Amino acid sequence: MSSASDFSDDDRPLGAPNGAPNGHHHPNGNGHVPAQQALSSMSEDEDMPLATAHSSAVPPPRTLKRKKPVYAESSSDSEDDTPLASSPAKLATSAAVPMPGALQATTVPASSTNGKGKTKTKAEPSDDEYAEDDAPQRKRAAANKKPAKKKVKQDAPAASGSDDDEPIAAKKLSAPRKRKAKVESDSDDEKPIAKKLAAKKPRASKAKAEAASGDELPKAKKASGKVKKEEEDATGSPVKGKGRKKKEDEEEEVFRWWDADANGDGSVKWETLEHNGVIFPPPYEALPSHVKMKYDGKPLDLPPPSEEVAGFYAALIESDHAQSAKFNENFFEDWKTVLKKNPPRDGTRVTSFELCDFRPMFEYFEAEKAKKKALTSAEKKELKRVRDEEEAKYLTCLLDGRKEKVGNFKVEPPGLFRGRGEHPKKGSLKYRVRPEDITINIGKNAPVPVPNMPGNWKEVIHDNTVTWLATWTENVNSNHKYVFLAAGSSLKGQSDMNKFEKARELKKHIDRIRQNYNADLKSKVMADRQRATAMYFIDKLALRAGNEKGEDEAETVGCCSLKCQHVTLEAPNFVIFDFLGKDSIRYYNRVPVELQIFKNIRIFKENKNDDDDLFDRVNTTGLNKHLQSEMKGLTAKVFRTFNASITFQRLLDENTLENATLQEKLNAYNKANREVAILCNHRRTVPKTHDQSMEKVRDKLRGIKYDRMKLRHVLFKMDRKFKTQAEYIEDESDIDDEWIVTHEESMKAKDIEKAEKKFKQENEKLEEEGNKPQKPSVLEERLADIDAEYKVLVSERGTKLAELKRERPAEKVQDAITKLTERISAAKLQIIDRDEGKEIALNTSKINYLDPRITASWCKIHDVPVEKLFSKTLRVKFPWALEVEEDWKF
Repeated sequence: MSSASDFSDDDRPLGAPNGAPNGHHHPNGNGHVPAQQALSSMSEDEDMPLATAHSSAVPPPRTLKRKKPVYAESSSDSEDDTPLASSPAKLATSAAVPMPGALQATTVPASSTNGKGKTKTKAEPSDDEYAEDDAPQRKRAAANKKPAKKKVKQDAPAASGSDDDEPIAAKKLSAPRKRKAKVESDSDDEKPIAKKLAAKKPRASKAKAEAASGDELPKAKKASGKVKKEEEDATGSPVKGKGRKKKEDEEEEVFRWWDADANGDGSVKWETLEHNGVIFPPPYEALPSHVKMKYDGKPLDLPPPSEEVAGFYAALIESDHAQSAKFNENFFEDWKTVLKKNPPRDGTRVTSFELCDFRPMFEYFEAEKAKKKALTSAEKKELKRVRDEEEAKYLTCLLDGRKEKVGNFKVEPPGLFRGRGEHPKKGSLKYRVRPEDITINIGKNAPVPVPNMPGNWKEVIHDNTVTWLATWTENVNSNHKYVFLAAGSSLKGQSDMNKFEKARELKKHIDRIRQNYNADLKSKVMADRQRATAMYFIDKLALRAGNEKGEDEAETVGCCSLKCQHVTLEAPNFVIFDFLGKDSIRYYNRVPVELQIFKNIRIFKENKNDDDDLFDRVNTTGLNKHLQSEMKGLTAKVFRTFNASITFQRLLDENTLENATLQEKLNAYNKANREVAILCNHRRTVPKTHDQSMEKVRDKLRGIKYDRMKLRHVLFKMDRKFKTQAEYIEDESDIDDEWIVTHEESMKAKDIEKAEKKFKQENEKLEEEGNKPQKPSVLEERLADIDAEYKVLVSERGTKLAELKRERPAEKVQDAITKLTERISAAKLQIIDRDEGKEIALNTSKINYLDPRITASWCKIHDVPVEKLFSKTLRVKFPWALEVEEDWKF
């Protein structure tokens, strides 16, 4: 790489100089069975490669060869418009994390700004949002390096690399303002609500519950009985949380740090700190002697260290990871290194990946999963109790004498690095972390925690200017891992609030900053002109700043690390971006730009090759230094947070939701959230099970229609005059006789299964209490009742007449029909919302870029329960935001 001394001040920008095993062979056992069949402990949800980003227009295939563009000429395109060169700044070396999006959504008129949001706190020190979730180091020797001090960062990863939105135990939050509207039920069970209405009458309380659940998908349940209320997130997925044990409701109150000193000055974070360190995963247990992988068709007798690594791969043979040639290549190379130290006991030399058959191990893991799933509820409870007792002391720490929850205190177990996208190191072996790898941070007078495995800590320090409790360095990518307090803790909450307040402060400076960089777009100094152009893209397109990438890192780019091949010009004023952004998601965007931007890009690309830097005189260090001169604490990350939040606020304010139903309000909120997610390029692959899932919810919708049909038939039998009334005359068009037969048989099977499960649970409980279990005849009677009920339904097929088991007035039946109709409308809206969001990751922006006070205020204005939009995890993470007044604006 050229240094600054290689260029003179007079220079124009110069360009920079210019068969593996695949694991698909049958002996490996690699098949095409869905990935969820892999070992449950090897969860893939967070590490699956993400696919190409969606765009409004279908993007053309990526190519490294750049066509000669057609440029727009103008009378102002003269010698005077070409800037002078300046020495390039030193190139940065941290990871590129681009965040592209849409152009038109971000312009903020000066009239829309206000003076609120002034903050005394220090800005976020880094543009990086999260460290790679599972990015361990390549060499164990690197783990001996002492990590640099790390000031508190909002988005630092937890110990295992998981995001802040991992579920944690709830704390009792302050009671929000009383809502005008009743909280709706959002149960999402499998059965339609009016299962056998001809045989049993719905209770009034049930009908009332149905009315309140207009936003939910149908519930496959008899018309009688209580309706369980569940929380839903913004995508409509049920989130269990209500009706839990009393002890969760009686937890201690959250420390209201937002009513005290925010302590966000970036210096001392705590006075005293006491905790119990981290909990290590259990040691490896060798497989039974009869379970052995095969090599060249013969069982391979492996010692435990080699067998453990083979098991990591065996658990994944039916996942997408095992279909990747790079994943298989890296695994096999690392496994061979382990085999050299721990060779097979029978002397076999393992030299060919194609001759390895891991299926015997995979089948054993699957059988063990099935056994675990088949445990009785009592056995599962006992296992959970033992686990909870082991983890209890790690759950909390004492911070300044106050009990606070710890985020992720579990050390990540060894395994294979999954990576994201086409990461060059995916499949590499992540070593087992030991006490000798971990540095502990505690108060000076606090007792040193004792590891739960043999060994001594690498170091024990007492640094009260940082907020991590423990740190170590992993071997795959030499990344530092940290244990922080939980998302709902005071320190994390302060960091969150300071981040959003810093973004609000930008409102007071944004007009001046935009005037300044617009003036520099015509600067005679090349470095200034490139910097101004980069700022334009960061501001208008929410691009991440981006840094240089190493050869062993995924080739993702951001604004400052764009290559000429990533940007194409199209007359008269269109710029086409085509590159791999964060997580190797393709970013394709064709946007109109100001003519000066168009001409600048043309100048920057002159006399350069495709793989030369577009901005060869700009790097993130210099860019952020300039941003600091514009506003204290300003970084490219603050720009993204500001543009995301202010765009979200504007989109929500544009909606007129008077007399809207709850589901219509939720759809409007999610639509605004989607637009921000597109702006920030928060894409995801369409889930493989999406079509299957959509068919399932459509079937639930038909189940509600079936319930309404049966009630209509009840009315017809009461009085034939109802057949002529407009609201009851129309049939449910997508319910035919064949579907009705299938639906009723399915309901019967579920009821039988439910009765058998309930009978088993009742007997288990009786035995636990020392009582005699029920006789089988009790179950037989219940099954006979179910059979009789469904025979009635069979007899009613095709008659368009039905009756209830108990008499009900026609008015009650009519009310129930009206409420079911409302539920059908809500379910249709929810289906549309879910389908539109199949390629968008809504939670990323909601967790990191959208000020939570916007949501809290909007919910109060429109009488929407915040539980509909914020999961329990987010409510614990943002307690300070939930108390905002309804007239609050970003």
